[in-house]
Amino acid sequence: MAGDSSQALQAIGAAPDYGDGITYKTVFGILHVWESDNWKDASMSWKEGCYVAANLTGPMETVFRGRDAQKFLSKLSINDVYKWPVGKSKHLVMCDEDGLVATHGLAVRDSEDSFRQMATLPWAAFQAQQMKMDLEVVFNSIFILQIAGPTSLQVLERAAGKSLRDVDFLDFREIEIGGVKTKVSLELARIGMTGNLAYEIHGPFEYGPAVYDAIYKAGQGLGIKRLGWRTYVVNHTEGGFPQLNCTFLGSARANENYMQSFPGMIYDTCTGSIDPADLRARFRTPQEVDWAWMAKFNHDFIGRKAVEAEAANPKRTVVTLRWNPEDAIDIFASLFQRGEEYKIIEMPCTPESPAGGHADLVTKGGKTVGVASVAVYSYYYREMISHCTIDIDQATIGNEVIVHWGDYGRRIKEVRATVERFPYLDLPRNKDYDLSTVPFGMPA
Repeated sequence: MAGDSSQALQAIGAAPDYGDGITYKTVFGILHVWESDNWKDASMSWKEGCYVAANLTGPMETVFRGRDAQKFLSKLSINDVYKWPVGKSKHLVMCDEDGLVATHGLAVRDSEDSFRQMATLPWAAFQAQQMKMDLEVVFNSIFILQIAGPTSLQVLERAAGKSLRDVDFLDFREIEIGGVKTKVSLELARIGMTGNLAYEIHGPFEYGPAVYDAIYKAGQGLGIKRLGWRTYVVNHTEGGFPQLNCTFLGSARANENYMQSFPGMIYDTCTGSIDPADLRARFRTPQEVDWAWMAKFNHDFIGRKAVEAEAANPKRTVVTLRWNPEDAIDIFASLFQRGEEYKIIEMPCTPESPAGGHADLVTKGGKTVGVASVAVYSYYYREMISHCTIDIDQATIGNEVIVHWGDYGRRIKEVRATVERFPYLDLPRNKDYDLSTVPFGMPA
């Protein structure tokens, strides 16, 4: 339907329908592409070619501007926001008073007193209501397209008609996409959720379908695939990116005043072998997701006392768990046996994402040692893997633990799993990617 119905295009999250069997699903209350190219091809795309994804299309961009904007973000974030050049981005991590991650997300500094944060819970906007500061908060509806994989730069250069080699890791810059007429500038960022070479394009929501279409056409012959929500969390799990509402819940959910301020927010249900009433098992501290290094104690911020105490005496960290294939096969075998089957593994993600409320008990010798989040089947490695927040003394690579797979109160399968490297994807990282190895993508 790559056609003219703006209402239909918005309904599917700014990704055109090319009439070739795309399926859709409601994600966070908005109809999004669930699967375009099949999940196996999509899973391989960011290793062999690249993908274009509109999975984050439609989130609100929150703008903070005014004399106190920097002071405000410093009060909320574990990061040092006073060493932040204009035009650069930061991954801001915001905690509650208990040192639990309330929300997090990418932010960019546009000027001395103007900042933007994208694709995150409105925790900062809520806090702005509580604090008396010289600050204006504005919400914008934007699209975010992700383009990731070894040919992503070539695709973008084809689409832009110029070299983009000067865009460093975490850089933002204006970009024009050939054939797409806009009244405002689009924005290119060298960031992504795969771990290897990746970019994002941002702009006003209404231009999303046209930009998506131009990127997809530029990628023909360069192995481009269309990634949908069905496969989206595989990249996070392989690439080593714990993610709000995908692998854990933001603790903002436990704040009653916040919940009353944003009654229309849609949150994940709590699944997994740990009691659904146990929200703490679904929350994380910065230390528990390998973000403690971002915390700078040269400023006061919400949750500092708890974050600083944990930094002095860390108890858990995050690892990848590789599941025993025989135990995984036994889960499927239960479908052919009488009685209650085990909770079946959906391909390639279980539970189907978003699934930040999923938490499976992890034990060693009968003792609780951690919490595993979403399990994914990596077609690239032909393995089941998951993230696990685990006791530090159990985080040694090669250590075998037990994942209690299933839903609380139902039949549970004890799956043997081995602690492995984090991140799991063993390809060159985006930050260190040698762009000289990438052929130029401009058309002759």
